Amino acid sequence: MSRLGATQISARKDAAFPVVTAYDTPFARCAEAAGIDVLLCGDSLGQVVLGYSSTLPVELVDMVRHAAAVIRGTERAHVIVDLPFGTYAASDDLAVTSASELIKRSGASSVKLEGGAAAAPRIRAIVDAEIPVCAHIGVLPQTAALGSGFRRKREREQLLRDAHAIAEAGAFAVVLEMVDEEIAAAITAQIAIPTIGIGSGSHCDGQVLVLHDVLGLYPESPPFAKQYAQLGDLATDALRAYALDVRSRTFPPVATAAGPRSGNGYRT
Repeated sequence: MSRLGATQISARKDAAFPVVTAYDTPFARCAEAAGIDVLLCGDSLGQVVLGYSSTLPVELVDMVRHAAAVIRGTERAHVIVDLPFGTYAASDDLAVTSASELIKRSGASSVKLEGGAAAAPRIRAIVDAEIPVCAHIGVLPQTAALGSGFRRKREREQLLRDAHAIAEAGAFAVVLEMVDEEIAAAITAQIAIPTIGIGSGSHCDGQVLVLHDVLGLYPESPPFAKQYAQLGDLATDALRAYALDVRSRTFPPVATAAGPRSGNGYRT
């Protein structure tokens, strides 16, 4: 089974399609089984998986390792992977080298980088190296703490310039993060590539959320996220039950004469 290519994702303009982050094999498998065929291995893993306070400490090797795990858990999904902070902004050569390493070592379908008109040359250079690029404008998590923070973006003319610049540079899609809903609608109407919204209203072509927010695995979710389950509570309850069984010596059960059942392998 072949994976969806960037051209197929780009053709989803005007379609409503879901995107979710994934950082490991089991949850990537779950997402694909749920019919979500565009996955983002984002550097948000720094916060929701590795426990950092921001995405800044995430290295290229982290993205390679986690993206490869997502690839191993899926068959058809298009897997977009973030280029982390410090791996593309300095020069076209650095951007192409980083993107090439990420694709070659992880097997990812495309890369994503943050920035508008200023990042357009980097997008063009990577696209010219035959690597598909998803752009990202609005709030830029990698540098938000160093600049204007995580406030909603309302600079209409600048955002429109950014959107047109990245589309002209060859991006096949663009994430709009915390962009004013009316402006996000205007961008979606004006550019030919799909917009993927996160906290940017209902007019975007697609929507993306962080997996841990969707599943209720993280205690602090942004206000625009919707929790569809409370797996964090369920996991805690299950572990509490396991601990109780061990302390009361009801697990493991007393061995029978037949001995323990064989399984598919041992994990420790």
